[in-house]
Amino acid sequence: MTNHPVEMFNYHIWANQTILGRIKELSPSVLNQEVNSSFPTIAHALSHIYAVDTMWYLVLTGTGMPEAFQKSIPLNMSILNSVDEYANLFAQLSEQYKKWLQNQTDLEQTILLDNPFAGIRQTRLSEIVLHTANHGTYHRGNISTMLRQLGHASTMNDYSLFWYQMPAEAI
Repeated sequence: MTNHPVEMFNYHIWANQTILGRIKELSPSVLNQEVNSSFPTIAHALSHIYAVDTMWYLVLTGTGMPEAFQKSIPLNMSILNSVDEYANLFAQLSEQYKKWLQNQTDLEQTILLDNPFAGIRQTRLSEIVLHTANHGTYHRGNISTMLRQLGHASTMNDYSLFWYQMPAEAI
């Protein structure tokens, strides 16, 4: 039986690798070229995705959301110099998520989430995993738009392409 939150997180990992691979094909300057978009540069967008992924990982592993949010702020502001640096950070964090996911016996268990922006609510672990993947999808769309604004084609990284790119036994 397919574990949909885990499959969506695997898609998130693949899609991050796919968009990073496309950016790596371009001039290194593309990463920090200013653009009038949701983020001032592609590097800023990547730092944001990484910071939020880290924040949610901290929440999933037992850190309260206010503390996890505070710990992620410096990551959001840390702009790296190369796609390889981003790829390494994302790969390391993906491994941490994979290990955590492998050790979970019940992703439907709830935790009390104290969101500093929205308040307190009971939230399933699976919802957090799905939200993390969804958040990444949203901002990879921003990056695709930014690439086009800079005169470059993006790359397809839709969930449906993931179905065909991944071997059946991996999903």
